[in-house]
Amino acid sequence: MIHSSSEHIQNIIASFGVEDLSGAELSRLTKLISTGYETVFKVRMKRENLSGPRWRILVHLFMAEEMGKPGVSPTELAQARSVSKNTISSLLRSLEGQKLITRVLSPTDRRSFIIQLTDKGRELVKERSPQHLAFLNELASDLTPEERGQLILLLRKLYKSLSHHGGLPEGRCQD
Repeated sequence: MIHSSSEHIQNIIASFGVEDLSGAELSRLTKLISTGYETVFKVRMKRENLSGPRWRILVHLFMAEEMGKPGVSPTELAQARSVSKNTISSLLRSLEGQKLITRVLSPTDRRSFIIQLTDKGRELVKERSPQHLAFLNELASDLTPEERGQLILLLRKLYKSLSHHGGLPEGRCQD
């Protein structure tokens, strides 16, 4: 009898005396999906001379503006994007070179800077967001709207479980 690779792996893990493999399968599938999204998004963004991380910074800054916050510190961006200060500095230099962001002195602390969108950066986000959102919807179009809604609820619940049992920060996966 020929077993699939997945069945073979399940049999090996079961030999450890563990019957419920759902946690391992959830971990594997979420990693595959995350990597898949990153790979597809990377190819799409390359055509626009942007990377996924740089695009997400622009969107973060745009959303902050829309919520009444006209600038974000590099430290806050690094934390929000879960990257090092060195990585955020490199991303910001690149965006600044493309004239999509600007650094201005913080009005509350003259020793630090805040990052703001330029008019060009703001227009890029406004112009390209509808296409990006439509593309992301297309990637999930094999699921019905009801299935997508259910999956979103379940993934949020899974993140809350990770936060509770794994010590992750809460609030990153809002209802």
